Amino acid sequence: MAFCGWVGDLVAEVSAKAAAKDRLDRASTSIPLHIAEENGKFSNTDRARFLKIARGSALGCAAYLDVLIARKFITAERTLPAKEQLVRIVNMLVGMLDRYSGHAGSLHGKAGIYGTGHENE
Repeated sequence: MAFCGWVGDLVAEVSAKAAAKDRLDRASTSIPLHIAEENGKFSNTDRARFLKIARGSALGCAAYLDVLIARKFITAERTLPAKEQLVRIVNMLVGMLDRYSGHAGSLHGKAGIYGTGHENE
């Protein structure tokens, strides 16, 4: 929820109309909503499906932040704590998926796939 709150503050600060900003807002909201929905499911297949959606939303958030940086709506430094939080969220979701899905282990990538560094500068 902290990440979702951070995005709310960021969206309020960025005055430009940008599709990535709107999508970031929606994707950040999707993460906790799909985790909550997963909690209400009984079958492992259903639980895994909602966790995969939440994980995809978290990865999407990292990409939307990159787009906002590339278009100079925000600075890379502004996103560092949020990207670190996203790495933790994705790792948590993959760990949860490991319990419900036999193929979740194949989803492990390098933790820095959308790392917190300045790879593209």
